[in-house]
Amino acid sequence: MNVSVDVAIIGAGPSGAVAAALLRKGGHSVLVLERQHFPRFSIGESLLPQSMAYLEEAGMLQDVVEAGFQYKNGAQFVHRERAAAFDFRDKHSDGWGTTFQVERAVFDDLLIRRAAKQGAEVRFGHAVLDMKTGDAPVLEVADEAGARYQVHARFVLDASGFGRVLPRLLNLEAPTRLPTRAAIFTHVRDGIAPETHDRNKITVAVHPEHGDVWYWMIPLANGRSSVGCVAQAAFLDVPEAEREAKLRALIRCEPTLNRLIGDAPFLMPVRHIGGYSANVERLHGPGYALLGNAGEFLDPVFSSGVTIAFRSAHLAVQTLKRHLNGETVDWHAHYDAPLRRGIDTFRAFVENWYTGKLQDIIFSRDQTPVIRRMISAVLAGYAWDETNPYVVDPVRRLNALHEVCKQQN
Repeated sequence: MNVSVDVAIIGAGPSGAVAAALLRKGGHSVLVLERQHFPRFSIGESLLPQSMAYLEEAGMLQDVVEAGFQYKNGAQFVHRERAAAFDFRDKHSDGWGTTFQVERAVFDDLLIRRAAKQGAEVRFGHAVLDMKTGDAPVLEVADEAGARYQVHARFVLDASGFGRVLPRLLNLEAPTRLPTRAAIFTHVRDGIAPETHDRNKITVAVHPEHGDVWYWMIPLANGRSSVGCVAQAAFLDVPEAEREAKLRALIRCEPTLNRLIGDAPFLMPVRHIGGYSANVERLHGPGYALLGNAGEFLDPVFSSGVTIAFRSAHLAVQTLKRHLNGETVDWHAHYDAPLRRGIDTFRAFVENWYTGKLQDIIFSRDQTPVIRRMISAVLAGYAWDETNPYVVDPVRRLNALHEVCKQQN
């Protein structure tokens, strides 16, 4: 059963699927190893417009557009009586201003099936148990029957997401600067009439009393919505049997969500995820690179996860093609550092959200259109566009803008 392949990819989620498709376009043999079977549930249903360019590059855009997902053109934020909406078509950066809100079980399955049609071999129910790093990496793999075999590859990409296969096997994990947070969430039958609410935008609501507690409501197709609450882990620490009551009570105490879905029936048990923020010392090593959430995950507040996953696949494959062609490649300069620049932009926005500074900016009354379009571009996923001052120097720029907003308000 031993296999030899140009590139082995661990994980069939969005980054793995896009990387596989891009490598196949370059004529490389690809084997994708996925522990689970698809379709399978995953969180992270609200895409950012930046993602569309990577789907197009991978030859997957038509499949996504024709799948019937809920159209998305922006985000709306609410806190008590305050409200602000951003239309992602009105932004500083060039590129897509619209995208979709997706059921990830369907979306992820669609992407990996397209990669398979493009020639990638995909093995579901196969788990990576160990790895020998180096110029000729070797993976130890087991199928569901327990049969073991080896995969000899010229390179390995870890796209295992929250499974974080190589960070665990190779002891790569590093502390994250972000506090330990958790989320509880479900899907609801929302029954929201289009004329009463803009289904084309994700809603991010701030808890009436706790500024560091927030909710998402993501309208999906067919009258469903994803709804959840994010807070410090202790705030949501209740027994599993009490999660439904906890989430229902939290929804009812937020005026906008209570009006829209206060009594909407839950369509699945309330789920919990905690300690999801993660980091690693480096995003590459001898014979491997880490993609998407396998490397670093920040926070779900700005829906950056899939965009970072796609960006990492794009950058890694650009670098890997040169490596496979025999060039000497500086993975730090061409992959790690460029990817982290955008992640650091998102991190600055996340950290300023939780301190309340970004909330003050978003809800400020007098907004300069030019600066508003710069903020909108980052919220739309264009965190690598260095024509945007809030990408080049996000910490200083956000601090200065917050001072101005404080004086105006």
